[in-house]
Amino acid sequence: MENRLRRSWVLIASSLLPLLAVAAAGSATSVAPAPAPTLFGFTPDQVAPEQMLEQRFDGDIDAADLRGWLKTLSSEANHVGSPHDKANAEMVRDLFKQWGWDAQIETFDVLYPTLKHHILEMVGPTKFVASLTEPAIAGDETSARTDGLPAYNEYGGDGDVTGDLVYLNYGMPDDYKDLARRGIDVRGKIVITRYGRGWRGLKPKLAQEHGAIGCIIYSDPQGDGYAQGDVYPKGGWRPPSGLQRGSVQDLTLYSGDPLTPGVGATKNAKRLPIAQAKTILKIPVLPISYADAQPLLAALAGAVVPEDWRGALPITYHFGPGPAKLHLAISSDWGMKTLYDVIAKIPGTQSPDEWVLRGNHRDGWVFGAWDPLSGHVAMLAEAKALGALLKTGWKPKRTLVYASWDGEEPGLLGSTEWAETHADELQHKAVLYLNSDTNSRGFLSAGGSHSLQRLMNDVAATVKDPETGATSLARLRARMMVDGREKGASDSDRKDAKLAAAGGDLPIEALGSGSDYTPFMQHLGLATLSIEYGGEADQAGVYHSNYDTFEHYVRFGDPTFAYGVAEAQTAGHVILRMANVDVLPLQFTSFADTVAGYVEELHKLADDKRRGAEELGKLLDQNAFGLVADPTRVVLPPAREPAVPYLNFSPLENAAARLKSSAKAYDEMYAKLIAGNLKVTAAQRKDLNVLLRGMEQTLTDARGLPGRGWYRHLIYAPGMLTGYGVKTLPGVREAIEADHFDEANEYTTVTAAVLSAYCDRLDRATALLKQGT
Repeated sequence: MENRLRRSWVLIASSLLPLLAVAAAGSATSVAPAPAPTLFGFTPDQVAPEQMLEQRFDGDIDAADLRGWLKTLSSEANHVGSPHDKANAEMVRDLFKQWGWDAQIETFDVLYPTLKHHILEMVGPTKFVASLTEPAIAGDETSARTDGLPAYNEYGGDGDVTGDLVYLNYGMPDDYKDLARRGIDVRGKIVITRYGRGWRGLKPKLAQEHGAIGCIIYSDPQGDGYAQGDVYPKGGWRPPSGLQRGSVQDLTLYSGDPLTPGVGATKNAKRLPIAQAKTILKIPVLPISYADAQPLLAALAGAVVPEDWRGALPITYHFGPGPAKLHLAISSDWGMKTLYDVIAKIPGTQSPDEWVLRGNHRDGWVFGAWDPLSGHVAMLAEAKALGALLKTGWKPKRTLVYASWDGEEPGLLGSTEWAETHADELQHKAVLYLNSDTNSRGFLSAGGSHSLQRLMNDVAATVKDPETGATSLARLRARMMVDGREKGASDSDRKDAKLAAAGGDLPIEALGSGSDYTPFMQHLGLATLSIEYGGEADQAGVYHSNYDTFEHYVRFGDPTFAYGVAEAQTAGHVILRMANVDVLPLQFTSFADTVAGYVEELHKLADDKRRGAEELGKLLDQNAFGLVADPTRVVLPPAREPAVPYLNFSPLENAAARLKSSAKAYDEMYAKLIAGNLKVTAAQRKDLNVLLRGMEQTLTDARGLPGRGWYRHLIYAPGMLTGYGVKTLPGVREAIEADHFDEANEYTTVTAAVLSAYCDRLDRATALLKQGT
């Protein structure tokens, strides 16, 4: 998993303490009577029983449990196909059963290549053989084990190639434009890129598309090594020999087993020939450490790279090509492996055909203490606490479904194959999918369907932050206010700071990809949340490495497991409320405001792109780039950009305006319902929940997004050129970015149509409420 939600949430905790102290002091001196407690979705007479239930739930969560489970689950390598991966699945299943759940293991058979042989060597002008190993770290017993996966990028191609080396910065589209301006062509060459600025799988994909014969991806110390802090074991950051494994499957097309797109990878599933699988790359790809990368980069000649291409290694960075010449060879066993998904259920008493889903993956690249087991053990704590409630006689109104996913790391395999296998049932029954992954000290981060934003804020206001004693919501609000005042704050930071200071709901993030929510949200169209705590620990330094161990986590991640407890409480409260509430707690004004903001962003994108193309054209006509060029260095003018027409956004604008009106009408009626000022019959309540649980699905279109029909959600999607990073209103936004202006106009209409269908359904829900007394 990538740190998608956490990327902009890092802040020194001490900067918040004065704000929190003032808040605490103010509350201590207040003499005004406290207002009656409320919980979003619950009527006044239901609040106290729900609060008592959540307090009992919290009381059954024990940090010692999380520590013990993490130590066991991460004690051996647990990648797909490993003995420990299966043993962990059986252990998790047995724990669920012990706690009173109906638990079983559901298996899938997927293509999962494993390394047979690899070599990376410099054959000229000097000789060097990359070690491609991660030696044990003193004091970390787990790192001395030898059962982990070697340096490998899953779903890269096999090959044996020799060619000149070219340094390609982050290997993203703008980097190729910079190379072109310097007359450098990567065709027939091996490229080396650093991790960062985009998902790893895009780097070799773009290299392949540009004619490169191989791709090396290294971890520069500027990103997660000594430039960030002390390296492991003194600190938590990446040591010189640490390398980042990872999948390079083209997840921008679809997630899951490459051979069974759109259907579950069951025993009898129809499978594509490997050569026809579009998500598998053709060129060899290899991850290496900065210890192995430095001699290769130091051997490059050619022009010195610009400042924003330079990392933190003690060398002068050159473009190449050559004189460094590399030999790269990778050979894999392209066999099948079995996935072991653990699925556990507690049937609902009143609405058993409404499912509240919760998931966290279990497999790692090596030991996986941080990623994913820190989040997985929090989920286990929830399951144990829910089991304890069961033993007291409590039962949920809706069915709970907890999932321990296998195969997330290579491409969201376990979750995708399960979701595709049960697609019809899920689209008729699921009311929520709640995801988590990595977890550590820091701030609550939440993303997902914006109709769940109000619920997420309400829950965050009931969970205590372990380091400050304030609520998770209060600490996050303070962080946003501080971030907006920091030097270099972005427009988004300043906007969030104003929202936070105004005291309203804090925004949740839109989701792209990178974890197991993808098949549920972007393919099936289920209401989704993904949560984690983090931002204060040095996890990036051991991400996907041999050093992602129990020993590292208990030093630098969450030493007391207090944030594991906080995550279990946060997720557990969401689950309990979704399971127990009479009418699903969705609020639509937040979503409407968010969509309106996305439409404004499209206007700005098109206007800025048009202005930029016009300004560039004038500079090219004036030969401005030629006049300022250094005659001793080859830097050609940039390519001329196409003119940007004025697009017709009126269908989207009209849909967004109607959405605001429909959302306001529903939210006002729902507020009356939960205030106890409106009554509905049992039949009306059932019909209302049917409408509400299908709301998110109306935001999907069966045709999917251009060129990737598996992604059907027209509001949120991972970007074609970002991978994990989200693109909102993606059919329109990405068409504008790619200069496909006719397609942009087409998807403006298509997206407006799904928003209109959303309003139609919401208006029917409002009409049902108006029938109440």
